[in-house]
Amino acid sequence: MNMVLQLETLGAESVRHATMGQRVFETLRQAIVQLQLRPGNLLSEAEIARQLGVSRQPVREAFIKLAEAGLVEIRPQRGTLVQLISRREVETARFMREAIEVAIARKAAVEENNKELVAIRQTLERQREASDEGDIAAFMRADDAFHRAIASMADCEDAWKILEGLKVQMDRVRYLSMPLATPVETLIGQHEKIFEAIAGHSPDKADAAMRQHLSEILKSLPHIVEAHGEMFTD
Repeated sequence: MNMVLQLETLGAESVRHATMGQRVFETLRQAIVQLQLRPGNLLSEAEIARQLGVSRQPVREAFIKLAEAGLVEIRPQRGTLVQLISRREVETARFMREAIEVAIARKAAVEENNKELVAIRQTLERQREASDEGDIAAFMRADDAFHRAIASMADCEDAWKILEGLKVQMDRVRYLSMPLATPVETLIGQHEKIFEAIAGHSPDKADAAMRQHLSEILKSLPHIVEAHGEMFTD
């Protein structure tokens, strides 16, 4: 494991309620999603505990939660491996995400909430800044914030929480695919269309724009699998 791990920085409210195991879980989840811990990597409980400055118990708890999330495989007496990316799970998650987020976009388009519209616009500005700076991680955070803000406008925060669990395999592909996927400028343009449809109170246009946006991964996935076949299963 040739990297240095640091405990994920959580907001004050999150820290108050998070156990150490939860913080270790969030740290490792982020490292796996961002491909700092790559598919097939063997994870050392003792080494992770040393790097994070914690005992082995919260690391063990985090491994169990990561296994439940489909991100690691615990092999008794053999070690814990970062799971390969399941192409089938990516395609299934995309299908389910489209079904939920298209409905959210339609609902948001009939809401009257200028405060939330401002929040959505701000996420677009952060995306452009991150793109200009070449900061992939910041762009991905702003991308998630854009979709989360739409869910908030539609009063569908609980639905977004479900999506966060569903899309974890998609997120790994997103980080892996940046050189091969849809250009960032195109993604921002698609977000603009979604925003304009919601701001213009057009459910049909919001539906079409969100559907087009979430289908992009299907175009690039075969090329990504071909280029990084060792990281995929199915």
